[in-house]
Amino acid sequence: VDNIVFERNGKTYRRVSEVIDVWFDSGSMPFAQFHYPFENKELFEKSFPADFIAEGIDQTRGWFYTLHNIATAVFDKPAYKAVVVNELVLDKDGKKMSKSLGNTVDPFVMMNTYGADALRWYFMVSNPPWKPTRFAEKDISDTVIADFFRSLTNTYAFFALYANVDGFTGTEAQVPLNERPEIDRWILSALQSLRTSYCEFMDAYDITRAARAVQDFVRNDVSNWYVRRNRRRFWKGENDADKTAAYQTLRTVLVDVTELIAPIAPFLAEELYQRLAVDGDASSVHLRTLHPGDATAVNADLERRMATAQRIVFLARSLREKSKIKTRQPLQRILVPVLNPQQRRDIQAVESLICEEINVKSIEYVTDDAGIVRRSAKANFKVMGKKAGKDMKAIADVIRTFTNDHVRVLQRGEHVPVTIGDTTYAVALEDVEILSEDIEGWLVASEGETTVALDTELTPALIAEGHAREFVNRVQNLRKKAGLDVTDRIVIRCSTSDAMLRDALTSTTEYICAETLALGLEFHEQVDGEATDINELAMVVQVEKA
Repeated sequence: VDNIVFERNGKTYRRVSEVIDVWFDSGSMPFAQFHYPFENKELFEKSFPADFIAEGIDQTRGWFYTLHNIATAVFDKPAYKAVVVNELVLDKDGKKMSKSLGNTVDPFVMMNTYGADALRWYFMVSNPPWKPTRFAEKDISDTVIADFFRSLTNTYAFFALYANVDGFTGTEAQVPLNERPEIDRWILSALQSLRTSYCEFMDAYDITRAARAVQDFVRNDVSNWYVRRNRRRFWKGENDADKTAAYQTLRTVLVDVTELIAPIAPFLAEELYQRLAVDGDASSVHLRTLHPGDATAVNADLERRMATAQRIVFLARSLREKSKIKTRQPLQRILVPVLNPQQRRDIQAVESLICEEINVKSIEYVTDDAGIVRRSAKANFKVMGKKAGKDMKAIADVIRTFTNDHVRVLQRGEHVPVTIGDTTYAVALEDVEILSEDIEGWLVASEGETTVALDTELTPALIAEGHAREFVNRVQNLRKKAGLDVTDRIVIRCSTSDAMLRDALTSTTEYICAETLALGLEFHEQVDGEATDINELAMVVQVEKA
């Protein structure tokens, strides 16, 4: 390189003879990139020190250190305020990737297969970047694409389908928040709370918690709750203020979600945003200012009540799965033990919603000490073992003797003292696993302070209603198969040799027609339709556009 000499503007340039260290050049980057102090003084002072630096763990001794070293020597300041360091990516078995082991993964193959957004989201949501990550390709397709991304894109597709049918443009006069249904006000409140917590996580460089918060919101609150509970508002015939409020609410949620996923999934965010944007919006989601939520739109009481409803519904559904009773099969009741008047008021405020979601006729309330729910506990060795050490076995024996009263203390967030020898341990809820014993004829499940007991007895009337709901499901599938529009009216013809099934469907004809947009339900000896079964009872069904 000493042979390379060139002239420019009358000056001769050649290699400087003094070499300090290659890391010295890298460590000088904060000021050298601006040619400071010779120019750009204001720009440098505005940019230094940097908010954060992001690099691999291998840069700790090299670049991270040298940046601070030189900045401290020259400016008496650190070069950056925070570090987002990437640890190693390991294979699915936790081994370091190595060509010799044959366990390396080509990132370009992964991006070409699943997309760069999916790969980025997988790494951000699966593990904090500063911890070693076990790479499991299956999780990209199953957890990110099939679960989160599909929940988001399906929600958009649902919105777009009905918005196009009704000619909704997004420029309509806004329905005032206080005139919208409670469920609209809830999801918008939850959205503002999400924005605030998201910004707090991002400001603390906790990218994983920020991404998980958005993912949980989209899957649980938007897709599995808001959209599912509001389908009728979108597909009903009349374009009234209620339908407009539903469109405006869901569009607001979708637009804001594109903004929140944009730093990690920029391509998907921009694609969805461009489809949702209207006149007056920013030309790109990446040109929007990301700010915390509007505190005036947050209703903490409403969010708490809805969270209670979601928790009860989750527990009741888990009990249905355990007993293999389909959600479409109505049940008579659930029992909910209440610990205090506030909990009872919260549940009563969303009682009709819960009953509809889990398909039960009623909720009955009992006091927690009524002996209806029998609970016990066992030690959580993974958590308690770190605190107890050699006393762990003795503590576990004591925890096995805990009664209902002990469990209630733990569920209130208090401690139960356990003395082993001369040492007293404060056992907390995280130190145990709560066990619920099923009551005869009931199934029981608990989460935190919430317990649900499900009455699994099926009466003839409940069985008949279950047949009707299953029948509606079959008809809706036939509508889709026939390519009918969502607004098309139909006639249903069917045949069955089972008298009980026929009686059940006849008695629920009004419900069936309302759910399927049918003008009528006809029974014939023979029908040229599709063979199916309703709870293992054979029948043939034909659907025809009216």
